[in-house]
Amino acid sequence: MVVEMLTDSVGQFGYLALFFLLWLGIVGMPIPDEVIVLSAGVLTSTGVLKIIPAFVATYLGVVSGLSLGYVLGRTVGAPALNWIGRKKGMHKYVAHAQSLLERYGSYALCVSYFLPVVRHVVPYLVGIGKMTFRRYALFSYTTGLVWTLILFVIGHITGNNVAYLNAHLSTLTQGMAAGVAGLVLVAAVAVYGYKVWKRRKERAVASKEYSK
Repeated sequence: MVVEMLTDSVGQFGYLALFFLLWLGIVGMPIPDEVIVLSAGVLTSTGVLKIIPAFVATYLGVVSGLSLGYVLGRTVGAPALNWIGRKKGMHKYVAHAQSLLERYGSYALCVSYFLPVVRHVVPYLVGIGKMTFRRYALFSYTTGLVWTLILFVIGHITGNNVAYLNAHLSTLTQGMAAGVAGLVLVAAVAVYGYKVWKRRKERAVASKEYSK
């Protein structure tokens, strides 16, 4: 169904259809981003779309949609969060996003990519928290590239079997989220360990110089 819709949309609007369908995810499109990205990959396997322009349009649509949330959060502030909080069932996603930020800090931008709906809430929260755009882009755009590439390639490889894959999409994204959370935790521990080691080394050097 999504593949057919994308085929019709691309036929009318070209590759911009991919961009806008993903960009509009910020206002609650009924079709999950994962399904659109997978379907875009499918269309490249059938020859309807060319791989490079399709991937570029898909990636730009993903990061632009999330960036809009960041910009709204940073410029509008709390009213932006109140706006999404008024939507039915959004309270649990807002709470989940806040929990991720408390646990992982900036790395929550990486983990949230693999959690439907939550990925759209986290940018609002970091924007409200006045995270710099440079830091936001570092975490969000790099993870977005990996996330989009994985799903796009899976869609391209599976081709017309995407219907079966969609049925197990929740399990796939949960597994990806768990893997990313593990990597984030390892990275955080490694960074913390490095800082502790560097601090001790500086103290040791300072102590030697003082004793001379």
